[in-house]
Amino acid sequence: MPRKKKVRFKKKGKVIKHLTRLVLSIFKENSDKSFNYKQIAAKIGVTDTSGRNQIIVKLHELKSTNQIVEVDRGKFQLNSERTYFKGTVDITSNGNGYFISEDFEDDIFIPSVNLGKALQDDIVKAYVYKKRRKNKLEADIVEVIERAKLEFVGVLQMSKNYGFVVPDAKSMYRDIFISKNRLGDAQDGDKVIAKITDWPENSKNPFGKIKQVLGKPGDQDTEIHSILLEYGLPYEFPEEVEKDASKIDLKISKEEISKRRDMRSDLTFTIDPITAKDFDDALSFSKLENGNYEIGIHIADVSHYVQPKTILDIEAYNRATSVYLVDRVVPMLPEILSNGVCSLRPNEEKLTFSAVFEISEKAKIVNQWFGRTVTYSDKRFSYEEAQEIIETKSNNIPKEVSLSNEAYEVSDDIVEAVLKLDELAKILRKKRMNDGAISFDKKEVRFRLDENANPTGVFFKTSKDANKLIEEFMLLANRKVAEFVGLKNGKQASNKTFIYRVHDEPDIEKLSALQNIVNKFGYKIQIDTRDQITKSLNQLLKDVHGKGEANMVETLTIRSMSKAVYTTENIGHYGLAFDYYSHFTSPIRRYPDVMTHRLLQHYLDGGHSPKQDLYEEKCKHSSKQEELASKAERESIKYMQVKYMQDHQDEEFEGVISGVTEWGIYVEITSNKCEGMVRIRDIKSDYFIFDEKEFAIVGQSTKQMYQLGDEVVVKVKHTDLERKHLDFELIED
Repeated sequence: MPRKKKVRFKKKGKVIKHLTRLVLSIFKENSDKSFNYKQIAAKIGVTDTSGRNQIIVKLHELKSTNQIVEVDRGKFQLNSERTYFKGTVDITSNGNGYFISEDFEDDIFIPSVNLGKALQDDIVKAYVYKKRRKNKLEADIVEVIERAKLEFVGVLQMSKNYGFVVPDAKSMYRDIFISKNRLGDAQDGDKVIAKITDWPENSKNPFGKIKQVLGKPGDQDTEIHSILLEYGLPYEFPEEVEKDASKIDLKISKEEISKRRDMRSDLTFTIDPITAKDFDDALSFSKLENGNYEIGIHIADVSHYVQPKTILDIEAYNRATSVYLVDRVVPMLPEILSNGVCSLRPNEEKLTFSAVFEISEKAKIVNQWFGRTVTYSDKRFSYEEAQEIIETKSNNIPKEVSLSNEAYEVSDDIVEAVLKLDELAKILRKKRMNDGAISFDKKEVRFRLDENANPTGVFFKTSKDANKLIEEFMLLANRKVAEFVGLKNGKQASNKTFIYRVHDEPDIEKLSALQNIVNKFGYKIQIDTRDQITKSLNQLLKDVHGKGEANMVETLTIRSMSKAVYTTENIGHYGLAFDYYSHFTSPIRRYPDVMTHRLLQHYLDGGHSPKQDLYEEKCKHSSKQEELASKAERESIKYMQVKYMQDHQDEEFEGVISGVTEWGIYVEITSNKCEGMVRIRDIKSDYFIFDEKEFAIVGQSTKQMYQLGDEVVVKVKHTDLERKHLDFELIED
């Protein structure tokens, strides 16, 4: 039987752009009809021979991937027997995407021509096929089932009778067309919110209208509000929420006190950042006659004030978290709650929800109690003041670290309490590390701001003994609350619905990639067993501490980890080495903690387990909001870094290469952690190309190599506040 000749055509004439999309759209709109190449050509307006030949080739390609079938000689129809899958879309910065579906273990590549009208995070229906040449799966979006969002932040660019909004989000690959009568008060160059109202079938761009003018690009308030709105995060409370909050009774009645354990006479204090305005948690301390210690972890009883299904509760749930930007906090709760009645301020009686432990000298938990309390904070400490007590073992607080900016003395009983709590916290931490916890101690960038919130300096938040003291007792409360509900008789798992904070084991492929990178710096990690992974990761983090590449290696290590999320399905917390873990200690700023308080009280009252599905949905929402808040926080840091570097354009900085791509190298400045790009085309000493295996760019004449982790010197070339981007110039030897 003779071989069938392949159809081949010489490339002549103009190439038809987006031909796959054009041809498939005809078949999709007429799924019950068949067409030959002439009919397809007529529908898309192709009249020349070259164009028709391109259509013939395209029809055979689509047939080979089973997207269409040949129903008669030369006549094709949409393949009605194709299996479609439901999922979401993740758009990359280069305009392609990935289809994410529970039906597939891996994300599936979507070439830009197959995106149709799908946008970031949309729920879509897709056809998945095997690419003939590469033998890899690809997806084709055939329908948008549900839009993730319709409103986008961007800059309005005007022509004479219409405009386009150019979105800030890199994942939004289409500008939004705005007709003249839908501009409102917006002017050329304004930063605006545009809402998509329509996307005509024959239009490359969606149509929209201007919903709000935010201000001029580059202005700080405009840019910060833009960041929040881009991630769907509010920056002010609706009037009805503020009004509802103002009705809260701020007085604590005798009747309410009688329902609670009264711990007002116990020595109690808070330790928080010097800039803190809301105080979620306090510690109480007393020595028992048997030589043990009673330590109370007291948490603001937000659930007393925020009742289910009220206006306040609905708003708190929708937000799910407070958002901590560089120059402001966007709270989950109105100020009267977050900084007022719920905040455990010194010398005030407060309603609290507590975990109280009897602890031995060796930090063994002898007894525990959970329930509602009333407390009185005797003292507010900053971390710096508490650290002074730990380091000097003295009751003298010098002016340099004092909250009041004046030297003063602390009572002996408070000094004794702080020192004993520090001692116990160190035992708890050592046990946790021996059990396989991973010790991340990554430097966090902080900015010194002037009275107008402009950055005047950069410093790093470091975790000292006072920070770790609070951390260990909060971890203890979170763990023991989860065990109290999640375990039955201390052994068998119960079936009670609860809110867990879980952290899955790291992905082996990501760990292998990390292994390849750190090997370049002379470090090793072993990934054969769980015990090897935790030990070698901790050793890696210890070895890089204080080195130039520390921040980069720590960042890459964190990225190799799974994300911690909220769920009712407990799998434990890998990073903390806890089998049971919840979030109980921050209800002022996290909605899952509010749910934890409600469920814990429900079980203390003898209640039956509520439906799991409802709480699982709330967990997913809370995890999503937390991720959006984290992205907004990172964006605000990038913005402030660029703004800070604007005033340092004539200076040279030492830095470390933190990333290498085919178009340039990323450099992180050692002194302030600001990251920018040196573009390959701007390096004049040679012609450099990207070596993916070596994580480097290599000069073709000189063989000069710039590799991940190398120390270099750079100078600011260009700052772009709108894009939050820094361009560096490489200072070559």
